[in-house]
Formats: sequence, C-alpha cells, structure tokens
Amino acid sequence: MLDPSSSEEESDGIVEEESKEVTAPQAGSRISPSRTSESSGGLAPSSGGRNSARPTSPSPSAASEQEKEEVEKLQREEEERKKKLQLYVFVMRCVAYPFNAKQPTDMARRQQKITKQQLQQTKDRFQAFLNGDTQIVADEAFINAVQSYYEVFLKSDRVAKMVQSGGFSANDCREVFKRHIEKRVRSLPEIDGLSKETVLSSWMAKFDTIYRGDEDPRKAQQRMTASAASELILSKDQLYEMFQNILGIKKFEHQLLYQACQLDNLDEQAAQIRRELDGRLQMADQIARGGKFPKFVSKEMEAMYIEELKSSVNQLMANLESMPVSKGGEFKLQKLKRGHNTSIIDMGQEDENTLSKSDVVLSFTLEVVIMEVQGLKSLAPNRIVYCTMEVEGGEKLQTDQAEASKPTWGTQGDFTTTHPLPAVKVKLFTESTGVLALEDKELGRVVLHPTPNSPKQSELHKMTLTKACPDHDLKIKLAIRMDKPQNMKHSGYLWAFGKNVWKRWKKRFFVLVQVSQYTFAMCSYREKKSEPQELLQLDGYTVDYTDPQPGLDGGRAFFNAVKEGDTVIFASDDEQDRILWVQAMYRATGQSHKPVPPTQVQKLNSKGGASAQMDAPISQFYADRAQKHGMDEFISANPCSFDHASLFQMVQRLTLDHRLNDTFCCLGWFSPGQVFVLDEYCARNGVRGCHRHLCYLRDLLERADNGAMIDPTLLHYSFAFCASHVHGNRPDGLSTVKVDEKERFEEIKERLRVILENQIIHFRYCFPFGRPEGALKATLSLLERVLMKDIVTPVPQEEVKGVIRKCLEQAAQLNYQRITEYAKIEENAGRLVTPAKKLEETIRLAELVIEVLQQNQEHHAEAFAWWTDLMVEHAENFLALYAVDMDAALEIQSPESWDSFPLFQLLNDFLRTDYHLCNGKFHKHLQDLYAPLVVRYVDLMESSIAQSIHRGFERESWEPVNNGSGTSEDLFWKLDALQTFIRDLHWPEEEFAKHLESRIQLMSSDMIENCVKRTRMAFESKLTKSSRSTDFRISPTICTMFNVMVDAKDQSAKLCAMEMGQEVDSLPRTYHSQIDDLIEESVKDMIQLLVAKFVVILESVLAKISRYDEGTLFSSFLSFTVKAASKYVDVPKPGMDVADGYVTFVRHSQDMLRDKVNEEVYIERLFDQWYTATMNLLGTWLTERMDQQLHVYQLKILIRIAKKKYRDFRLQGVLDSTLNSKLYETVRNRLTLEEATASVREGGMQGISMKDSDEEDEEDD
Repeated sequence: MLDPSSSEEESDGIVEEESKEVTAPQAGSRISPSRTSESSGGLAPSSGGRNSARPTSPSPSAASEQEKEEVEKLQREEEERKKKLQLYVFVMRCVAYPFNAKQPTDMARRQQKITKQQLQQTKDRFQAFLNGDTQIVADEAFINAVQSYYEVFLKSDRVAKMVQSGGFSANDCREVFKRHIEKRVRSLPEIDGLSKETVLSSWMAKFDTIYRGDEDPRKAQQRMTASAASELILSKDQLYEMFQNILGIKKFEHQLLYQACQLDNLDEQAAQIRRELDGRLQMADQIARGGKFPKFVSKEMEAMYIEELKSSVNQLMANLESMPVSKGGEFKLQKLKRGHNTSIIDMGQEDENTLSKSDVVLSFTLEVVIMEVQGLKSLAPNRIVYCTMEVEGGEKLQTDQAEASKPTWGTQGDFTTTHPLPAVKVKLFTESTGVLALEDKELGRVVLHPTPNSPKQSELHKMTLTKACPDHDLKIKLAIRMDKPQNMKHSGYLWAFGKNVWKRWKKRFFVLVQVSQYTFAMCSYREKKSEPQELLQLDGYTVDYTDPQPGLDGGRAFFNAVKEGDTVIFASDDEQDRILWVQAMYRATGQSHKPVPPTQVQKLNSKGGASAQMDAPISQFYADRAQKHGMDEFISANPCSFDHASLFQMVQRLTLDHRLNDTFCCLGWFSPGQVFVLDEYCARNGVRGCHRHLCYLRDLLERADNGAMIDPTLLHYSFAFCASHVHGNRPDGLSTVKVDEKERFEEIKERLRVILENQIIHFRYCFPFGRPEGALKATLSLLERVLMKDIVTPVPQEEVKGVIRKCLEQAAQLNYQRITEYAKIEENAGRLVTPAKKLEETIRLAELVIEVLQQNQEHHAEAFAWWTDLMVEHAENFLALYAVDMDAALEIQSPESWDSFPLFQLLNDFLRTDYHLCNGKFHKHLQDLYAPLVVRYVDLMESSIAQSIHRGFERESWEPVNNGSGTSEDLFWKLDALQTFIRDLHWPEEEFAKHLESRIQLMSSDMIENCVKRTRMAFESKLTKSSRSTDFRISPTICTMFNVMVDAKDQSAKLCAMEMGQEVDSLPRTYHSQIDDLIEESVKDMIQLLVAKFVVILESVLAKISRYDEGTLFSSFLSFTVKAASKYVDVPKPGMDVADGYVTFVRHSQDMLRDKVNEEVYIERLFDQWYTATMNLLGTWLTERMDQQLHVYQLKILIRIAKKKYRDFRLQGVLDSTLNSKLYETVRNRLTLEEATASVREGGMQGISMKDSDEEDEEDD
C-alpha cells in the first residue's frame, strides 16, 4: 500500500478546519439527541432565499429555528460520516485477514446491462440496415424477420422500461431474436443441400454484425474479458477501492486508516481477531450473568442463545487455528479448514496446552557472502589464497582461489541451522609451497554471532591472526544475512527478571515464538543452542509499559508482563526497541488493554509539543497521524461494543445500491467479491443469518417497488432461509428464534406476497418477452412457497390456483386496458366516430389482441405450464373484454354493410388454430354473432345474382368476353367470389359449415342451370332467324354460346363438385352430376340444331339443281340454250357458282368453329354429325333418282360438293371410319358411274371428275 502523498499535510489542515466548522455549531446549539432524531425528516428553506423573497429580516425566532435545522442537518451528516468510517474499519479488517469466507467461483456470470443510449444505438443500427444503409447482404426472409423484430421488440415500450430497470442485457436481445427466427426458419420450405440449422446460424451471424455495427469485435471481446475477470476474483486493493466507493470513503482517509490499523501486518490482524473473539466470549458471559437476553419466542431459548454465542466463537477460533501461523507471498483466498474441536476454549487455564522446549525449535537460513580481504601484504603477489566458512555444527564451504595481489571473491554460502545465536567461522588460507607440507597455512580467522536483527549489508571485520601471518592489520569484508522464520515474531537482547523463570536479572537473547494462532512463548537462548534455556507461555499475561525498577541495574526502558500471581519485568537498551517488543507481545497475549507508550502520553499532555522522541517506530508515526485527523476513535474502538446487526444492515444496503448501479445486469445478486466481504463480516462479527436475509429481502423488495428488476430466484433463496429459521429448521445451525425476527418475517412475507401477485398481474410488463429467462416461472414457484403456512405442509393446489386465477383475471383487465390506450393514441377526444371508423379501430384492436395472445403463448406459456387451464381462462377473459367493444362496434354498422367480415376472418383464423381457444366461449360468441350475417349475405347474394342473370341475358349481345359472354363471366365470377368468401371464412362449426357449402353448391347449380337454359334458348332463336342459303355464316355470337356452355361445364366442376372424402350418397352432393347432364343435353341439342341448319342449307342447294332432273321442261330448255350460246361465246360452266358457294360456306363455317369454340370435343362431335347428316342427305337425294340419269350439270355440282366435303372434313380431323362410311361409298360409286356415262354421251366432263388430280388441287388452292 502506498504511503500518504506529500500533499497530506495540506489536506490535514483542511480536515482540521472542516472539523472546526462542524463542531462549532454543536457546542453552541446544545441539541439533544432526541430532538435531532425528530427533525431528520427534511430541511427548511435557506435564509438567503427567504431574504430575497421578502426584504424584511426574519424574526429572531425564525432565524434560530433555521439555525437549529442546519445544525441538526450537520449533526446527522457528521454522524453518518463517522458511522461509515467505523464501518469501513471493520470491512478493511475483514478484507485484510479473512479466515472464514472465500470469494465464490461458481456464481452465474452476469452480462453487461444495456443502457438507454445503447438501446437507442441498437435501434439506429437496425433501422440503418432496414433502410439499406449497411453493406450486409441479406435475403427477403431475413429482412422481414429483422423488420418484425425491430417493430415488435426493439420499439416496444416494455423493453424500454426493462432497460430502465437495469434488467436487460445484450444476451437478452440475442436470445429474443433467436427465438423469433426459429419459428420462421422452421416454416420455410426445405432446400436441398441447405439445412435449416445452417440458415439459423447464418441469420444469427448477420444479427451479430448488425448489432455490433462498426465496433471492432476484438475490442469488445477484450472489454468483455476484463469485465468478466472483475466479476470473478478481486484482489485486496480492488476490494478496498470498491468499498471506498460504497461507503463514500476518501482516498486519504483510507490511507490513514490502512497504515494506522497495520493492515499489511498479518500478525497484528490475527491479534486483533483474537482480541475480538475474546471480547465476544466475555460479552456472552456478561449476558448470561446479567440476564439481558433478546426477546425470544420461548423462554428456553435463552440458555441455548448463550451456547450458540460460545459455539460460534469456538468455531471462529477453530477457523483461526486452522490458518497457517503466518501467511507468506501473494494474497490468496482458499477454502479454510474447519477445526474439529467443539469445546469452548478457555484462555485462562494454565495447564492446558503447556509447551515443551521442543515445541519452540526454530529453523534459520543464513547466507554468508565473502567479498574481499584487505591488508594482505606479506605474501608474494602470485601466491594463492582462499577462504573457508562454516556454521557451528554444520558443513564447511570454500571460496574459489585468488591471487594474493587481488584477494576478492564475492562467493556466497548458504547454511541452515536451528540455533537462534549461531557461531559463523570464516578462515583465510594460503597454499603451502613446501614439498612435504600436508595442509595449507591458515593466515587468520573471524568468528561472528549474527542474529535476525543484524545488519544485512557487507561490513569489514578485523581478523584474528595466526603466527604464520606477519601482517598486523588484516581485515575481511563479508555480509551475513540471517532470515527469521515465519513463526518468529520478534527477537533481541533484553534484561529480564521473573518469579518462576529468569530468576536472575540478567541480559539474555529473547525470541517471541508463535506456536499456533493462540499460543505464543517468550524464549531465551544461549549461543549455539537449538532449544531455549527457559520459556514463558504468554497465555493469560498482560503486557504494558512500566517505570524503571529500583535496584535493577542494566536496561533503560522497562516493561512487564503480568498475570495473576506472576510478574515478569523486561528492559531494553532503547525506547524504540521497547515499543517494538510491547507491540509484538500485545499481539501475542490477545489482551483487550492496548498499551500506550509514555512518549505518546507526554505528547498528548504537552498538546503536540516537541517532546516526542524521534526514535519511535513507524507504526507509532502512523498512529499519531491518524489521531491528528480524528481517526483514532475508529481504530481503537472495541468491535464487541457495536451493534453489528444495524451496521451490517447499512453496509449491505449500500452495497446493494452500488451493485444495482454498476454496469452488470445483476438482478440483485452481489458480485463474488461483495459476497465474500459480507460473508466474512457476518461470520467475524456474529451477524445472525436470518437477520442478514431479512434485511436483504427488505432491501430487494424496496428496490423492486422502485422499478428495479430483481431475480425471483434470489428472493426465493433468502425467503426459504428465513422461513426455515423461523420454523426451527436451523439452516445456519441456530436454534433460537427472536420475536423480532418472526415479526419481521411475517411482515416481509405479506409484503412479498403482494409484490409477487402484482408481478403476476403485470407479467407482460414485469417479464417482457419472457425476459429475464425463467423469471416468471421462478415467481410462480416463489408465490407457492410464500403461501405455505410452514415449511413442511404444502399449500393446497386449489388455493394456489385460486390466487393465480385472481391475478390473471386482473392481468386480463390490465392488458386490455393497456392495448386500448395504445390503440387510441391518435383518436381525437370529443370527435364523432363514424361506423366505418369505429369498425377500423375494432379491427386494429383485434390485431393487437391477437398479438398479445400470441406473445403470451410464445414467451409466457412455458412458465404457466402447470396452470394451462388458468392461462386459457385468462385468454377467454381477455377476449371477453374485447367482445364488449366488438359488439358495440358491430351494433352501429349498417345492415347493408358487409365490411365487418374481415374482422371475423381475422379473429377466426387465429382462434381456429389455437387448440385451447378453438370453439371456446369467445369463439362461439363470434360464431353466433356472424352466423345470421353470413346467411343473410348468402341470401342477398343469391337474389342479386339471379336478378343479374335475368337482366344480363335480356340485354346480352353475345360478344365474346374471356371464356364466354359478359353475363356468363359476371355470373361465374360472382359465384366463385361467393364460394371463395365462404371457404375463407373457415367456419369452425362443422354442421353449419356443411350447410353453407351445400347452400352455395345448390345456388351455383341453379344459377348455372339457368344460364345454360337461357343460352340454349338464345342459340335456337339465333339459328331460326338466320339465312337458310349458302349465304349463312357462323357468327362469333354462335361460337360464344358454345363457349358459354364450355365455361359452364368447367365452372360447374369447381362450384358444384363435392370435395374429397365427402359422402357420395348424400343428396346435396348430386348437384355436379345433374348440371353436367343438363349441359351435355344442351350442347347435344345445340349441335343438332346447328347440324339441322347445315342440312337445310344443303337441301336448298339440292333444290336448285333438282330443276335439271331428266324429263322436266326446264332441263331441256336450259340444255338447248347453253349449247347454242356456246358456239359463239365462252359460256361459264352452269351450276359451278352454286357448288363454289356451298364449298365456301362449309369452309368458312369450319374455320370459324375451329377458331372460336374452346372445346375440341364439341367441335369434333359437331363435324362428325355434320358430315354424316349431309352425306345422308346426298345419298337420299341420289337414291330418289336411281331410275333417272343425272344431268351433266347436276353431276358436276355433286362431284364438286362431295369431293370438297370429303377433303375438308378429313383436314378438320374427322376419322376415316366416319369419312369412308357405306353411304359415302354409295354416293361415290353412283357419281363415278354417272361420270362415265356422261363422258360417253357428252364427250367429256370438262375436267371435273371424281378422281383426284394435281390440277384440281391447284384449283382448290
């Protein structure tokens, strides 16, 4: 520890001035303590402020009252400062020499807490990522996850409140995001070669990059490592500094106290502990004799209380005995071994633990370093010299050889001896030059008797010469270092005289030996002896300064050791040596009286005069400085005279405040260093464990009331300890229970119950997003423990369930109130809300309700795993509150408005997927509310669609629109929209859902049936009004009608078909087959009508050529006219325009039908029937003229029609089996025969023939 700085002299004066300013008012005011305590409530306004408000001076009574308040304030501050200084002294001693506790290494690691600034910085970083201002590459799914995390979590007021409470860490941010994305990643589709674990780890890496921002990860890691190290093990200096900050101790005050208390002197600290323990034993005896016991719950506990006091002291003594005699090296906190001796140690018994001489044998280490020899002149310069060294009774060592001209070595010899006064012999030799010489020649020697107090530096010693050395002034320079063992506390020469030992006043060499922590002995030794000549065991002796004794010659400074029936007088040669001896023996005896040097008494009497001796030890110098600064009262105070229960309560409260304000998310848990100091303080000063935990609970509950986040597990631990103690289960070995402890426990138990119930009511806000992890579950467990009447009988589950049910009922009201307030932030007070606006707010509120329930399920359901039914009740109560607002909003909606169905879909989609809420109270209420609306909506839609069909087909132009006409498209769209709407409702009640489905299918079937019938009627009417000649053309309207049928068939499969798994034999499921049959019949009729139209047109053509029948007047006249005219002009082929017109009609009709009609099956069926019907007509016509020969013009027209029809229908895909029918073969054979006959009769057919030819193909093209 550093010495006080040079500026302390200046600070000394400052402190003195401050103390004068503080004490001056005290002397004049003469305020009684009771008056001081009564006036501690607050401070009155200052006199300066009062003068500025009113120019007139205050009355003397007002001024004196104000002065009294200021004096009382100064007194309170001064008392508080003194109390903290005294407390710091006790804490310092616990840190300096711990013998009961250690710093725990198994405590959970605490994370760095997030501050408001860090939270805002995190928000900005995620907002920058969402704005695209970062270089992080991410897919859409990750961006959506971050967006949801940012909106729901980071921007939440509950998170901001948790940050304010100091219970939120960076790890919480990461864990919430991880849980948030796990559900999303699980819902993603499987990708070959990419596992979902890989996706999850990749997303977490990106999250860490966003969260870290531009910060160097290595610096963050170093900072985390350093903070983690400070959380694990603290050195002594770190502990001192921590409690300086906790208690508000200044640095120079610490330095003064540190030096004056001799905290670096472990012997002094061990002696202080022995004095304290002795004082506690005496205090226990005083309590037993005086009968001033605390008030216990039973009278029998008074005797047990004394036994507990003595047993605790005995345990501390055993702990102290198990400590090594003196600690060496670095400060280490190791697990201390407990002693097995349970008897009470009586320090006054002489016969117990009597020492023998062999118990105090010491072991010393000597280092002898020979530097050089001076005055060696008689030897030749090149002669070889060397030295030997030995300790009496040990081995002999030799230096290297050197020339006589330069006899230097620097050789060190190490020896071990048990002699407190060893004899060290050093001899100087030169090599013999004689041939017959057997030994080297000794030139001189020196014999030294070092002690541990001897100088360590090298010195010149005159050597005793032999006859062989002619030099007269031979000196040797050497250093002897004799290290004192750890159990040797002081040594030196003293004069001594006693009654039982040292019966002659004589100067002897004394050693104060520590045999154990409680056993010391004053031993006198002779030279070259291992065991002491005489020894005095110091148990029960009291050492003090004394005046010179008459008749005792020798010694200048006297002191004595006194015990009942014995007195031993000692004297040293100087004052400083006496002070050191008295201090060492004072530590050894464990006496309560502290000897005061006469020099210090003289100094006090002379008021700081110059009479103080300059040879006082350094410890006395620090003690004087501490006394100068007013610290002496704190150092010399007897710890046994203090109420350590109240002192510990104070230091624990201040330590908790310091802990909650540091950079760690501690949740009320102390750091390992703080736990170590508090444990040591309690053990050393006898603070009862129940009192400690009761104070801790009270402090934690106060912080929890003020908004701090406290770990319920910590509350549970302390509460269980107190409950176990109060009910006599002896968690710390104490059987006595104070009335005060029991009353305080009952008070804290009730207070804790109220706080826990309040936390359960506010579980969404006390534990937002399930953070801290497991806290809500621990709260429920603690509540169950608090409700127990004792520590054995478990509380009935129904009672616990009733309490939690009541809390969750209030939680439902609270949560709903919070979200309604949040949803109506932007609502203007006093403004008339329209039904549409009210419905919009209700839908928005429903989204918030669903979000709350989802978050409860995701983050809090695990904590309520034992109370799932209560959480279901909570959700139903929560929804019941929403139902009131929902019903009010729906009541003011217009009967003609259907805008409320999205509200049903939103709520029903959530409720039907929840196992517990599906078909619950609210869900059934929602169904009862919307079932009439759905039925009415379907009724109105049915009426509307029917009316639109009627009006549409009346005004239908049959222009093609998509797959049909305008009316059909509108019909099918409405039916599909209605069915989609009903399907999207996902009606949860099965019977009503089946009814709706059947109703929609029946309606769709009726509507499509109506559409089909109206289309067929329009088709028939259209054909009836059309031309019967070859001028007839297939219009797009006819094709549109066919397409309406096609579309109706497709839509019926979708709108009227039954779903998989439904009953086939059920009557409502026959809609699809019925409408299909109707459509097929209608299409069949339409094809027949169209084929009949084609037959009528062919009949008109055949009617025209029937005029050329053989034997008719018109045929003969027409043939003669054509022949006569053909001799003079080029007459066109008669009848070819009729054939060409029919062929053109057929081809146009085929192309139009092929291009415009969407159903290939219908086209093929139509072409088959068309071809067959016309061929039947041709065959019939030719059969009627079987006995007549065809006119050449008839033949040419028929050949052309037959050939073109065959080719065109073959190109349209009519099957060969249909084309080459028997009727076609009959027609072909007849026309071929007639062609042969006409060729013979007329001389040729002018290129028209039934045979195929390339020229004819070119002509066709």
